[in-house]
Amino acid sequence: MGVKTDMGNPKGVKRDFAALEQRRMKAVKLFERGRSKADVARRFGVSNESSGRWHKAWKAGGSKALKHSGQVGRKSRLEPLDRVKLAADLQRGPEKTLGYATALWTLPRIVTLIGKQFGCRYSTSQASRLLRQIGWSCQKPARRALERDDQKIRLWKQRRWPAIKKKPANKGEPSSSWTKAA
Repeated sequence: MGVKTDMGNPKGVKRDFAALEQRRMKAVKLFERGRSKADVARRFGVSNESSGRWHKAWKAGGSKALKHSGQVGRKSRLEPLDRVKLAADLQRGPEKTLGYATALWTLPRIVTLIGKQFGCRYSTSQASRLLRQIGWSCQKPARRALERDDQKIRLWKQRRWPAIKKKPANKGEPSSSWTKAA
């Protein structure tokens, strides 16, 4: 099994919300037949607390109260159009967008951009998650000298490197290893 997350699911495994809702609807049928919360909990392998929450919701709002709400987790602070604008700002680069001297987006810079453009505070981990959601991934820039000449490097590898590379010893010489068979 994988590493467990806070919610008890293996890491990387998504919850099947349709199956969870279907389980709650089966529990409603048992409640309607007069079954106890403890019996429902045993039958579905859930805690008594979960069964109690289902029963309370069912009593207050019927089976409709146990339907999946459609949203998981906290509502995003950025609207869909804000995300489009963020992607466009990222595309323009940090020099044009925020006036930085280099063309490198870092998470702290992105957090600053989100704060200035949309007036909400994000941590670097939240910003990283947001970037993945809008299709951006972390990239590490290649560190190369400005004076680098790829043509000269290629020629050096073709001409000079073979001359200085170590060559294996002659195959005809006897081995000094005592582990080899004679």
